[in-house]
Amino acid sequence: MLAAWAAGLAACTLPLGTLAQVPDWALGRLLLMPRAGLSSADLGKALKPHGGSTRKLGQDNLHLLQLPVGASETAVLAQLKKHPHLKFAELDRRVPTALVANDPYIGSQWHLGRIQAPSAWDTSQGGGVTIAILDSGVLPTHPDLRQVAGWNMVDNNSNTADVTGHGTSVAGAAAAIANNASGVAGVAGAASVMPIRVADSTGYAYYSTIASGLSWAADRGARVANVSFAGVYASAAVQSAAQYFRSKGGLVVVSAGNTGSNDGSPAVTSMIPVSATDSADVRASWSSYGNYVAVAAPGVGIWTTAADGSYRAASGTSFAAPVTAGVVALMMATNPALGPSQVESLLYGTATDLGGAGRDIYYGHGRVDAAAAVVAARSAVAADTQAPSVAITTPAGGSTVSGVTTIDVAASDNIGVTRVDLMVNGKLVASDTVAPYQFALDSATLGNGSASLKAVAYDSAGNSASSTSLAVTVANASLLVADSTPPVVAITQPAQGSKVSGTTAVSISGSDNLGTAALKQSLYLDGVLVTSGTGGSLSYNWNTRKSVRGTHTLTAVARDAAGNETRTSVTVSN
Repeated sequence: MLAAWAAGLAACTLPLGTLAQVPDWALGRLLLMPRAGLSSADLGKALKPHGGSTRKLGQDNLHLLQLPVGASETAVLAQLKKHPHLKFAELDRRVPTALVANDPYIGSQWHLGRIQAPSAWDTSQGGGVTIAILDSGVLPTHPDLRQVAGWNMVDNNSNTADVTGHGTSVAGAAAAIANNASGVAGVAGAASVMPIRVADSTGYAYYSTIASGLSWAADRGARVANVSFAGVYASAAVQSAAQYFRSKGGLVVVSAGNTGSNDGSPAVTSMIPVSATDSADVRASWSSYGNYVAVAAPGVGIWTTAADGSYRAASGTSFAAPVTAGVVALMMATNPALGPSQVESLLYGTATDLGGAGRDIYYGHGRVDAAAAVVAARSAVAADTQAPSVAITTPAGGSTVSGVTTIDVAASDNIGVTRVDLMVNGKLVASDTVAPYQFALDSATLGNGSASLKAVAYDSAGNSASSTSLAVTVANASLLVADSTPPVVAITQPAQGSKVSGTTAVSISGSDNLGTAALKQSLYLDGVLVTSGTGGSLSYNWNTRKSVRGTHTLTAVARDAAGNETRTSVTVSN
Protein backbone atom coordinates (compact mmCIF):
# COMPACT_ATOMS: atom_id res chain seq x y z
CA MET A 1 0.00 0.00 0.00
CA LEU A 2 2.88 2.34 0.75
CA ALA A 3 4.29 1.58 -2.67
CA ALA A 4 0.99 2.49 -4.30
CA TRP A 5 0.91 5.78 -2.40
CA ALA A 6 4.46 6.62 -3.40
CA ALA A 7 3.69 5.78 -7.02
CA GLY A 8 0.67 8.08 -6.95
CA LEU A 9 2.77 10.94 -5.58
CA ALA A 10 5.54 10.30 -8.06
CA ALA A 11 3.00 10.80 -10.82
CA CYS A 12 2.78 14.44 -9.74
CA THR A 13 6.32 15.07 -11.03
CA LEU A 14 7.91 14.68 -14.46
CA PRO A 15 11.47 13.34 -14.85
CA LEU A 16 14.09 16.11 -14.89
CA GLY A 17 15.05 15.28 -18.45
CA THR A 18 11.47 15.71 -19.59
CA LEU A 19 11.12 19.05 -17.81
CA ALA A 20 14.23 20.36 -19.55
CA GLN A 21 12.68 19.67 -22.95
CA VAL A 22 9.15 20.94 -22.38
CA PRO A 23 8.36 24.69 -22.18
CA ASP A 24 6.64 25.67 -18.95
CA TRP A 25 3.67 27.13 -20.84
CA ALA A 26 0.97 25.86 -23.19
CA LEU A 27 2.06 25.93 -26.81
CA GLY A 28 -0.14 28.06 -29.05
CA ARG A 29 -2.12 29.64 -26.19
CA LEU A 30 -2.20 33.00 -24.44
CA LEU A 31 -4.45 34.40 -21.72
CA LEU A 32 -5.74 37.96 -21.90
CA MET A 33 -8.38 40.26 -20.49
CA PRO A 34 -9.86 43.17 -22.47
CA ARG A 35 -10.92 46.34 -20.71
CA ALA A 36 -14.54 46.23 -19.55
CA GLY A 37 -16.89 47.47 -22.25
CA LEU A 38 -14.62 46.66 -25.19
CA SER A 39 -16.88 45.23 -27.87
CA SER A 40 -16.31 41.83 -29.44
CA ALA A 41 -15.69 43.60 -32.74
CA ASP A 42 -13.00 45.87 -31.27
CA LEU A 43 -11.39 42.94 -29.47
CA GLY A 44 -11.37 41.12 -32.78
CA LYS A 45 -9.63 44.09 -34.41
CA ALA A 46 -6.97 44.09 -31.69
CA LEU A 47 -6.27 40.39 -32.15
CA LYS A 48 -6.75 40.10 -35.93
CA PRO A 49 -3.07 40.77 -36.80
CA HIS A 50 -2.10 37.70 -34.78
CA GLY A 51 -4.65 35.31 -36.28
CA GLY A 52 -6.17 32.45 -34.31
CA SER A 53 -9.39 32.44 -32.32
CA THR A 54 -10.55 33.42 -28.85
CA ARG A 55 -13.02 32.05 -26.34
CA LYS A 56 -14.19 33.34 -23.01
CA LEU A 57 -13.34 31.37 -19.87
CA GLY A 58 -16.38 31.25 -17.59
CA GLN A 59 -18.43 34.29 -16.58
CA ASP A 60 -15.41 36.47 -15.94
CA ASN A 61 -14.00 38.60 -18.78
CA LEU A 62 -10.94 36.37 -19.16
CA HIS A 63 -10.22 35.11 -22.69
CA LEU A 64 -8.02 32.36 -24.09
CA LEU A 65 -6.36 33.13 -27.44
CA GLN A 66 -5.57 30.07 -29.56
CA LEU A 67 -2.77 31.08 -31.93
CA PRO A 68 -2.24 29.74 -35.46
CA VAL A 69 0.12 26.79 -35.86
CA GLY A 70 3.72 27.94 -35.80
CA ALA A 71 3.05 31.30 -34.14
CA SER A 72 5.43 32.36 -31.38
CA GLU A 73 3.66 32.76 -28.05
CA THR A 74 6.38 35.05 -26.69
CA ALA A 75 6.46 37.27 -29.79
CA VAL A 76 2.69 37.75 -29.85
CA LEU A 77 2.68 38.31 -26.08
CA ALA A 78 5.25 41.09 -26.38
CA GLN A 79 2.93 42.94 -28.77
CA LEU A 80 -0.31 42.34 -26.85
CA LYS A 81 1.21 43.60 -23.60
CA LYS A 82 1.49 47.01 -25.24
CA HIS A 83 -2.09 47.14 -26.51
CA PRO A 84 -4.01 49.93 -24.72
CA HIS A 85 -7.35 48.08 -24.86
CA LEU A 86 -6.13 45.02 -22.91
CA LYS A 87 -5.85 44.91 -19.13
CA PHE A 88 -3.22 42.19 -19.38
CA ALA A 89 -1.89 39.34 -21.49
CA GLU A 90 0.28 36.44 -20.32
CA LEU A 91 1.53 32.97 -21.19
CA ASP A 92 -0.70 30.10 -20.14
CA ARG A 93 1.94 28.73 -17.81
CA ARG A 94 2.18 25.16 -16.59
CA VAL A 95 2.46 24.83 -12.79
CA PRO A 96 3.36 21.84 -10.58
CA THR A 97 1.71 20.78 -7.36
CA ALA A 98 3.37 22.08 -4.19
CA LEU A 99 4.07 18.61 -2.77
CA VAL A 100 7.44 17.92 -1.14
CA ALA A 101 7.48 14.51 0.45
CA ASN A 102 5.51 11.51 1.70
CA ASP A 103 6.14 10.58 5.32
CA PRO A 104 4.17 7.48 6.43
CA TYR A 105 5.91 7.36 9.82
CA ILE A 106 4.47 10.44 11.50
CA GLY A 107 1.68 9.04 13.60
CA SER A 108 -0.44 11.93 14.80
CA GLN A 109 -2.25 14.99 13.54
CA TRP A 110 0.00 17.33 15.49
CA HIS A 111 -1.02 20.29 13.36
CA LEU A 112 -4.60 20.37 14.66
CA GLY A 113 -3.44 21.03 18.19
CA ARG A 114 -0.86 23.54 17.07
CA ILE A 115 -3.49 25.75 15.39
CA GLN A 116 -5.99 25.08 18.25
CA ALA A 117 -8.52 23.49 15.94
CA PRO A 118 -10.19 21.39 18.71
CA SER A 119 -10.99 24.57 20.63
CA ALA A 120 -12.39 26.16 17.48
CA TRP A 121 -14.61 23.11 16.91
CA ASP A 122 -16.58 23.95 20.07
CA THR A 123 -17.97 26.86 18.05
CA SER A 124 -17.68 25.87 14.40
CA GLN A 125 -16.82 22.83 12.32
CA GLY A 126 -17.44 24.45 8.95
CA GLY A 127 -20.99 23.21 8.38
CA GLY A 128 -22.77 24.80 5.45
CA VAL A 129 -19.56 25.95 3.75
CA THR A 130 -18.31 24.43 0.49
CA ILE A 131 -14.56 24.34 -0.18
CA ALA A 132 -13.59 24.02 -3.84
CA ILE A 133 -10.47 21.87 -4.23
CA LEU A 134 -8.79 22.83 -7.52
CA ASP A 135 -6.39 19.96 -8.02
CA SER A 136 -5.93 16.56 -9.65
CA GLY A 137 -9.46 15.50 -8.71
CA VAL A 138 -10.73 13.76 -5.59
CA LEU A 139 -11.45 10.07 -4.99
CA PRO A 140 -15.27 10.07 -5.25
CA THR A 141 -15.72 7.08 -2.93
CA HIS A 142 -13.45 8.07 -0.06
CA PRO A 143 -15.52 7.46 3.10
CA ASP A 144 -13.97 10.40 4.96
CA LEU A 145 -14.86 13.14 2.46
CA ARG A 146 -18.25 14.82 2.09
CA GLN A 147 -18.47 15.87 -1.58
CA VAL A 148 -20.76 17.94 -3.80
CA ALA A 149 -20.79 17.99 -7.60
CA GLY A 150 -17.69 19.42 -9.25
CA TRP A 151 -16.24 19.68 -12.75
CA ASN A 152 -13.29 18.47 -14.81
CA MET A 153 -11.70 21.52 -16.46
CA VAL A 154 -9.16 19.40 -18.33
CA ASP A 155 -11.61 17.16 -20.20
CA ASN A 156 -14.66 19.42 -19.81
CA ASN A 157 -16.86 16.79 -18.20
CA SER A 158 -18.17 15.80 -14.77
CA ASN A 159 -15.55 13.10 -14.10
CA THR A 160 -13.58 14.51 -11.16
CA ALA A 161 -11.84 11.27 -10.14
CA ASP A 162 -8.30 11.79 -8.87
CA VAL A 163 -5.63 11.10 -11.52
CA THR A 164 -2.53 11.46 -9.28
CA GLY A 165 -3.64 11.23 -5.65
CA HIS A 166 -2.63 14.76 -4.77
CA GLY A 167 -6.13 16.25 -4.78
CA THR A 168 -7.60 13.66 -2.43
CA SER A 169 -4.89 14.39 0.13
CA VAL A 170 -5.33 18.14 -0.18
CA ALA A 171 -9.10 17.75 0.29
CA GLY A 172 -8.64 15.72 3.46
CA ALA A 173 -6.32 18.30 5.03
CA ALA A 174 -9.05 20.89 4.60
CA ALA A 175 -12.23 18.94 5.28
CA ALA A 176 -11.90 15.23 6.15
CA ILE A 177 -15.03 14.37 8.14
CA ALA A 178 -14.47 14.89 11.85
CA ASN A 179 -15.94 13.04 14.83
CA ASN A 180 -16.89 9.93 12.83
CA ALA A 181 -14.58 7.46 14.63
CA SER A 182 -12.76 6.86 11.36
CA GLY A 183 -9.53 7.93 9.71
CA VAL A 184 -8.44 11.54 10.18
CA ALA A 185 -10.10 14.89 10.82
CA GLY A 186 -9.76 17.86 8.52
CA VAL A 187 -9.65 21.37 9.93
CA ALA A 188 -13.25 22.00 8.76
CA GLY A 189 -14.67 18.52 9.23
CA ALA A 190 -18.30 19.50 8.60
CA ALA A 191 -17.61 21.41 5.38
CA SER A 192 -18.28 19.98 1.93
CA VAL A 193 -15.67 19.45 -0.77
CA MET A 194 -16.29 20.55 -4.37
CA PRO A 195 -13.75 18.69 -6.54
CA ILE A 196 -12.51 20.76 -9.51
CA ARG A 197 -10.00 18.87 -11.60
CA VAL A 198 -7.49 21.32 -13.12
CA ALA A 199 -4.42 19.04 -13.46
CA ASP A 200 -3.55 16.54 -16.17
CA SER A 201 -2.32 13.00 -15.50
CA THR A 202 1.24 14.27 -14.91
CA GLY A 203 0.05 16.41 -12.01
CA TYR A 204 0.55 19.73 -13.79
CA ALA A 205 -2.13 22.39 -14.20
CA TYR A 206 -2.27 25.50 -16.38
CA TYR A 207 -3.21 29.04 -15.49
CA SER A 208 -6.20 28.66 -17.82
CA THR A 209 -7.65 25.57 -16.12
CA ILE A 210 -7.16 27.11 -12.68
CA ALA A 211 -8.74 30.44 -13.66
CA SER A 212 -11.73 28.79 -15.33
CA GLY A 213 -12.09 26.44 -12.33
CA LEU A 214 -12.29 29.38 -9.93
CA SER A 215 -14.95 31.04 -12.04
CA TRP A 216 -16.95 27.79 -12.24
CA ALA A 217 -16.80 27.23 -8.49
CA ALA A 218 -17.68 30.85 -7.67
CA ASP A 219 -20.79 30.66 -9.81
CA ARG A 220 -21.92 27.51 -7.98
CA GLY A 221 -21.71 28.69 -4.41
CA ALA A 222 -18.25 27.71 -3.16
CA ARG A 223 -17.15 30.09 -0.38
CA VAL A 224 -13.53 28.92 -0.16
CA ALA A 225 -11.20 27.70 -2.90
CA ASN A 226 -7.87 25.95 -2.42
CA VAL A 227 -5.19 25.92 -5.12
CA SER A 228 -2.15 23.86 -4.10
CA PHE A 229 0.03 24.62 -7.12
CA ALA A 230 3.30 26.53 -7.07
CA GLY A 231 3.53 30.06 -8.44
CA VAL A 232 -0.13 30.71 -9.22
CA TYR A 233 -0.05 33.91 -7.14
CA ALA A 234 2.09 35.46 -9.90
CA SER A 235 -0.50 34.94 -12.66
CA ALA A 236 -2.61 37.92 -13.72
CA ALA A 237 -5.26 35.51 -15.03
CA VAL A 238 -5.50 33.60 -11.74
CA GLN A 239 -5.46 36.86 -9.77
CA SER A 240 -8.35 38.08 -11.89
CA ALA A 241 -10.30 34.85 -11.38
CA ALA A 242 -9.58 35.00 -7.64
CA GLN A 243 -10.93 38.55 -7.56
CA TYR A 244 -14.05 37.31 -9.35
CA PHE A 245 -14.36 34.54 -6.74
CA ARG A 246 -14.01 37.22 -4.06
CA SER A 247 -16.72 39.35 -5.69
CA LYS A 248 -19.05 36.38 -5.19
CA GLY A 249 -18.33 36.37 -1.44
CA GLY A 250 -15.47 33.87 -1.31
CA LEU A 251 -11.73 33.64 -0.60
CA VAL A 252 -9.00 31.81 -2.51
CA VAL A 253 -6.10 30.17 -0.65
CA VAL A 254 -2.94 29.14 -2.53
CA SER A 255 0.41 27.51 -1.84
CA ALA A 256 3.51 29.65 -1.48
CA GLY A 257 5.61 27.00 -3.23
CA ASN A 258 8.44 24.67 -2.29
CA THR A 259 11.60 26.17 -3.77
CA GLY A 260 12.98 27.29 -0.41
CA SER A 261 13.68 30.68 -1.99
CA ASN A 262 12.21 34.12 -2.66
CA ASP A 263 11.10 34.67 -6.26
CA GLY A 264 10.59 38.39 -5.68
CA SER A 265 6.83 38.40 -6.29
CA PRO A 266 4.98 41.34 -4.72
CA ALA A 267 2.13 41.05 -2.26
CA VAL A 268 -1.26 40.15 -3.77
CA THR A 269 -4.69 41.20 -2.57
CA SER A 270 -6.94 38.77 -4.41
CA MET A 271 -5.75 35.54 -2.74
CA ILE A 272 -4.05 34.19 0.39
CA PRO A 273 -0.61 32.60 -0.28
CA VAL A 274 0.53 30.29 2.55
CA SER A 275 4.02 29.19 3.60
CA ALA A 276 4.64 25.98 5.60
CA THR A 277 5.77 25.49 9.20
CA ASP A 278 6.89 22.41 11.12
CA SER A 279 5.96 21.10 14.57
CA ALA A 280 8.38 23.58 16.19
CA ASP A 281 6.59 26.54 14.54
CA VAL A 282 9.54 27.14 12.25
CA ARG A 283 9.34 27.64 8.49
CA ALA A 284 10.14 24.42 6.65
CA SER A 285 13.46 24.72 4.83
CA TRP A 286 11.85 23.98 1.48
CA SER A 287 8.96 26.46 1.91
CA SER A 288 9.12 29.42 -0.47
CA TYR A 289 8.94 32.90 1.01
CA GLY A 290 8.61 36.53 -0.02
CA ASN A 291 6.47 39.64 0.24
CA TYR A 292 3.54 37.74 -1.26
CA VAL A 293 3.23 35.33 1.71
CA ALA A 294 0.12 36.28 3.69
CA VAL A 295 0.14 33.66 6.47
CA ALA A 296 1.87 30.45 7.47
CA ALA A 297 0.33 27.10 8.46
CA PRO A 298 1.52 23.59 9.37
CA GLY A 299 2.75 21.75 6.28
CA VAL A 300 5.08 19.00 7.51
CA GLY A 301 3.82 15.47 8.12
CA ILE A 302 0.12 16.29 7.70
CA TRP A 303 -1.99 13.16 8.13
CA THR A 304 -4.79 13.17 5.60
CA THR A 305 -6.87 11.11 3.17
CA ALA A 306 -5.24 9.07 0.38
CA ALA A 307 -6.39 8.21 -3.13
CA ASP A 308 -6.60 4.47 -2.37
CA GLY A 309 -9.23 5.15 0.31
CA SER A 310 -6.76 4.98 3.21
CA TYR A 311 -4.74 7.60 5.10
CA ARG A 312 -1.17 8.84 4.89
CA ALA A 313 1.00 11.76 5.95
CA ALA A 314 2.54 14.17 3.47
CA SER A 315 4.40 17.47 3.43
CA GLY A 316 4.49 20.63 1.38
CA THR A 317 2.84 24.00 1.09
CA SER A 318 0.26 21.88 -0.78
CA PHE A 319 -1.00 21.00 2.71
CA ALA A 320 -0.35 24.27 4.52
CA ALA A 321 -2.81 25.91 2.10
CA PRO A 322 -5.79 23.59 2.77
CA VAL A 323 -5.15 23.78 6.52
CA THR A 324 -5.63 27.54 6.12
CA ALA A 325 -8.63 27.05 3.81
CA GLY A 326 -10.19 24.95 6.57
CA VAL A 327 -9.70 27.77 9.10
CA VAL A 328 -11.37 30.19 6.68
CA ALA A 329 -14.31 27.80 6.36
CA LEU A 330 -14.66 27.63 10.17
CA MET A 331 -14.80 31.44 10.30
CA MET A 332 -17.38 31.71 7.53
CA ALA A 333 -19.55 29.05 9.11
CA THR A 334 -19.56 30.73 12.51
CA ASN A 335 -20.61 34.10 11.03
CA PRO A 336 -21.98 33.71 7.48
CA ALA A 337 -22.76 37.42 7.24
CA LEU A 338 -19.09 38.40 7.17
CA GLY A 339 -17.73 39.52 3.83
CA PRO A 340 -14.52 38.04 2.42
CA SER A 341 -12.40 41.07 3.30
CA GLN A 342 -13.58 40.94 6.91
CA VAL A 343 -12.80 37.24 7.18
CA GLU A 344 -9.37 37.81 5.66
CA SER A 345 -8.61 40.71 8.01
CA LEU A 346 -9.63 38.69 11.07
CA LEU A 347 -7.56 35.71 9.89
CA TYR A 348 -4.49 37.92 9.65
CA GLY A 349 -5.18 39.79 12.87
CA THR A 350 -5.49 36.62 14.98
CA ALA A 351 -2.49 34.76 13.51
CA THR A 352 0.36 33.91 15.90
CA ASP A 353 3.24 36.25 15.11
CA LEU A 354 6.41 34.34 14.25
CA GLY A 355 9.79 35.55 13.04
CA GLY A 356 10.24 39.31 13.03
CA ALA A 357 7.63 41.49 14.69
CA GLY A 358 4.69 42.13 12.43
CA ARG A 359 4.34 40.90 8.87
CA ASP A 360 7.50 39.38 7.39
CA ILE A 361 8.54 37.52 4.26
CA TYR A 362 8.68 34.09 5.93
CA TYR A 363 5.43 33.84 7.89
CA GLY A 364 3.38 36.73 6.54
CA HIS A 365 1.06 37.92 9.29
CA GLY A 366 1.86 34.78 11.28
CA ARG A 367 0.85 31.14 11.69
CA VAL A 368 -2.92 30.67 11.57
CA ASP A 369 -4.77 30.18 14.86
CA ALA A 370 -8.15 28.54 14.29
CA ALA A 371 -9.51 29.14 17.80
CA ALA A 372 -8.63 32.83 17.89
CA ALA A 373 -9.90 33.33 14.34
CA VAL A 374 -13.27 31.72 15.09
CA VAL A 375 -13.71 33.74 18.30
CA ALA A 376 -12.97 36.93 16.38
CA ALA A 377 -15.34 35.99 13.57
CA ARG A 378 -18.15 35.10 16.00
CA SER A 379 -18.01 38.50 17.71
CA ALA A 380 -17.43 40.57 14.58
CA VAL A 381 -20.17 42.91 13.48
CA ALA A 382 -20.98 42.27 9.87
CA ALA A 383 -22.94 45.47 9.29
CA ASP A 384 -21.09 47.80 6.95
CA THR A 385 -22.47 51.26 6.33
CA GLN A 386 -19.37 52.83 4.86
CA ALA A 387 -19.61 53.49 1.15
CA PRO A 388 -16.62 53.04 -1.17
CA SER A 389 -14.59 55.91 -2.53
CA VAL A 390 -14.38 56.20 -6.30
CA ALA A 391 -12.91 58.56 -8.87
CA ILE A 392 -12.25 58.58 -12.62
CA THR A 393 -8.50 59.04 -13.09
CA THR A 394 -8.35 58.89 -16.91
CA PRO A 395 -9.28 60.83 -19.00
CA ALA A 396 -9.04 64.24 -17.41
CA GLY A 397 -12.07 66.48 -17.23
CA GLY A 398 -12.44 68.68 -20.29
CA SER A 399 -10.50 66.26 -22.50
CA THR A 400 -11.33 65.68 -26.14
CA VAL A 401 -11.75 61.99 -26.96
CA SER A 402 -12.25 59.96 -30.10
CA GLY A 403 -12.38 56.36 -31.23
CA VAL A 404 -12.12 53.66 -28.56
CA THR A 405 -11.33 55.64 -25.42
CA THR A 406 -9.65 54.11 -22.36
CA ILE A 407 -11.14 55.02 -18.99
CA ASP A 408 -9.45 54.21 -15.65
CA VAL A 409 -11.23 54.29 -12.29
CA ALA A 410 -9.73 54.22 -8.79
CA ALA A 411 -12.04 52.59 -6.19
CA SER A 412 -11.47 51.40 -2.62
CA ASP A 413 -13.52 50.38 0.40
CA ASN A 414 -13.04 49.52 4.07
CA ILE A 415 -14.32 45.99 3.37
CA GLY A 416 -13.83 45.60 -0.35
CA VAL A 417 -15.14 46.80 -3.71
CA THR A 418 -17.19 44.18 -5.55
CA ARG A 419 -18.12 46.09 -8.73
CA VAL A 420 -17.59 49.34 -10.55
CA ASP A 421 -20.10 50.57 -13.16
CA LEU A 422 -19.31 53.09 -15.88
CA MET A 423 -22.17 55.46 -16.63
CA VAL A 424 -22.14 57.62 -19.77
CA ASN A 425 -24.77 60.31 -20.11
CA GLY A 426 -26.69 58.62 -17.31
CA LYS A 427 -26.72 55.16 -18.91
CA LEU A 428 -24.80 52.04 -17.82
CA VAL A 429 -22.34 51.02 -20.55
CA ALA A 430 -20.06 48.50 -18.76
CA SER A 431 -19.20 46.91 -15.39
CA ASP A 432 -15.85 45.69 -14.05
CA THR A 433 -15.47 43.35 -11.06
CA VAL A 434 -11.70 43.01 -11.14
CA ALA A 435 -9.19 45.62 -9.97
CA PRO A 436 -7.68 47.63 -11.55
CA TYR A 437 -10.99 48.94 -12.85
CA GLN A 438 -10.47 49.72 -16.53
CA PHE A 439 -12.91 50.37 -19.35
CA ALA A 440 -12.91 50.81 -23.12
CA LEU A 441 -15.61 53.10 -24.55
CA ASP A 442 -16.38 53.38 -28.26
CA SER A 443 -16.97 57.12 -28.36
CA ALA A 444 -18.34 56.93 -31.90
CA THR A 445 -21.54 55.48 -30.46
CA LEU A 446 -22.18 58.72 -28.56
CA GLY A 447 -22.15 61.21 -31.42
CA ASN A 448 -19.99 64.31 -31.38
CA GLY A 449 -20.37 66.87 -28.64
CA SER A 450 -20.27 66.85 -24.86
CA ALA A 451 -20.53 63.60 -22.89
CA SER A 452 -20.74 63.03 -19.14
CA LEU A 453 -18.79 60.16 -17.51
CA LYS A 454 -19.46 58.84 -14.03
CA ALA A 455 -18.27 55.75 -12.12
CA VAL A 456 -20.32 54.01 -9.43
CA ALA A 457 -18.61 51.64 -6.96
CA TYR A 458 -20.36 48.99 -4.84
CA ASP A 459 -19.20 46.96 -1.83
CA SER A 460 -20.36 43.54 -0.61
CA ALA A 461 -22.87 45.12 1.78
CA GLY A 462 -24.60 46.93 -1.05
CA ASN A 463 -23.23 50.37 -0.20
CA SER A 464 -22.47 52.47 -3.25
CA ALA A 465 -20.88 55.76 -4.13
CA SER A 466 -20.59 57.79 -7.32
CA SER A 467 -17.62 59.67 -8.63
CA THR A 468 -17.82 63.32 -9.58
CA SER A 469 -19.27 63.61 -13.08
CA LEU A 470 -16.58 64.25 -15.64
CA ALA A 471 -17.30 66.09 -18.89
CA VAL A 472 -15.43 65.27 -22.09
CA THR A 473 -15.84 66.37 -25.68
CA VAL A 474 -16.35 63.67 -28.29
CA ALA A 475 -14.82 64.58 -31.64
CA ASN A 476 -14.66 61.80 -34.20
CA ALA A 477 -13.59 62.89 -37.66
CA SER A 478 -15.90 60.37 -39.32
CA LEU A 479 -18.83 62.07 -37.63
CA LEU A 480 -17.61 65.66 -38.04
CA VAL A 481 -17.74 65.61 -41.86
CA ALA A 482 -21.26 65.16 -43.25
CA ASP A 483 -21.65 62.72 -46.13
CA SER A 484 -22.43 64.82 -49.20
CA THR A 485 -21.45 62.28 -51.84
CA PRO A 486 -24.51 60.92 -53.67
CA PRO A 487 -24.71 57.23 -54.57
CA VAL A 488 -24.34 55.82 -58.07
CA VAL A 489 -27.19 53.89 -59.66
CA ALA A 490 -27.70 52.25 -63.07
CA ILE A 491 -30.40 50.20 -64.81
CA THR A 492 -28.33 47.39 -66.31
CA GLN A 493 -31.28 45.63 -67.95
CA PRO A 494 -33.23 46.34 -70.20
CA ALA A 495 -31.16 48.69 -72.35
CA GLN A 496 -32.21 52.21 -73.32
CA GLY A 497 -34.54 52.18 -76.36
CA SER A 498 -34.95 48.40 -76.42
CA LYS A 499 -38.19 46.60 -77.28
CA VAL A 500 -39.52 44.29 -74.56
CA SER A 501 -42.12 41.56 -74.48
CA GLY A 502 -43.50 38.89 -72.19
CA THR A 503 -41.96 38.82 -68.69
CA THR A 504 -38.90 41.06 -68.78
CA ALA A 505 -36.19 41.06 -66.08
CA VAL A 506 -35.29 44.53 -64.81
CA SER A 507 -31.95 44.79 -62.96
CA ILE A 508 -30.57 47.72 -60.98
CA SER A 509 -27.03 48.13 -59.63
CA GLY A 510 -26.02 50.73 -57.02
CA SER A 511 -22.92 51.80 -55.07
CA ASP A 512 -22.00 54.42 -52.47
CA ASN A 513 -18.84 55.91 -50.97
CA LEU A 514 -19.81 54.53 -47.52
CA GLY A 515 -20.82 51.08 -48.77
CA THR A 516 -24.12 49.58 -49.84
CA ALA A 517 -25.35 48.10 -46.54
CA ALA A 518 -27.62 51.10 -45.88
CA LEU A 519 -28.29 51.95 -49.52
CA LYS A 520 -32.00 51.95 -50.39
CA GLN A 521 -33.03 51.41 -54.04
CA SER A 522 -36.45 51.81 -55.63
CA LEU A 523 -37.88 51.09 -59.10
CA TYR A 524 -40.69 53.12 -60.67
CA LEU A 525 -42.64 52.13 -63.82
CA ASP A 526 -44.17 55.18 -65.46
CA GLY A 527 -43.92 57.02 -62.15
CA VAL A 528 -45.49 54.23 -60.03
CA LEU A 529 -43.36 52.43 -57.41
CA VAL A 530 -43.22 48.73 -58.23
CA THR A 531 -40.45 47.44 -55.91
CA SER A 532 -37.74 48.57 -53.45
CA GLY A 533 -34.99 47.09 -51.29
CA THR A 534 -31.63 47.72 -49.61
CA GLY A 535 -28.14 46.82 -50.75
CA GLY A 536 -26.20 47.08 -53.97
CA SER A 537 -28.66 45.39 -56.33
CA LEU A 538 -32.37 45.24 -57.05
CA SER A 539 -34.33 43.11 -59.52
CA TYR A 540 -37.93 43.01 -60.78
CA ASN A 541 -39.83 40.76 -63.19
CA TRP A 542 -42.07 43.02 -65.33
CA ASN A 543 -45.03 41.35 -67.01
CA THR A 544 -45.23 43.60 -70.06
CA ARG A 545 -48.51 41.97 -71.21
CA LYS A 546 -50.27 43.86 -68.40
CA SER A 547 -48.97 47.22 -69.65
CA VAL A 548 -50.58 49.09 -72.52
CA ARG A 549 -48.66 48.94 -75.78
CA GLY A 550 -46.36 51.84 -76.40
CA THR A 551 -43.48 53.65 -74.73
CA HIS A 552 -42.71 53.19 -71.01
CA THR A 553 -40.23 54.80 -68.60
CA LEU A 554 -38.31 52.79 -65.94
CA THR A 555 -36.77 54.97 -63.21
CA ALA A 556 -34.29 53.75 -60.58
CA VAL A 557 -33.73 55.79 -57.42
CA ALA A 558 -30.87 55.19 -54.93
CA ARG A 559 -30.73 56.96 -51.53
CA ASP A 560 -27.93 56.66 -48.96
CA ALA A 561 -28.12 56.93 -45.15
CA ALA A 562 -27.33 60.67 -45.26
CA GLY A 563 -30.28 61.29 -47.59
CA ASN A 564 -28.25 61.85 -50.75
CA GLU A 565 -30.27 60.67 -53.77
CA THR A 566 -29.56 59.73 -57.39
CA ARG A 567 -32.06 58.91 -60.18
CA THR A 568 -31.64 57.36 -63.58
CA SER A 569 -34.18 56.31 -66.26
CA VAL A 570 -34.44 54.28 -69.44
CA THR A 571 -37.22 54.35 -72.05
CA VAL A 572 -38.40 51.12 -73.66
CA SER A 573 -41.37 50.00 -75.74
CA ASN A 574 -43.54 46.90 -75.89
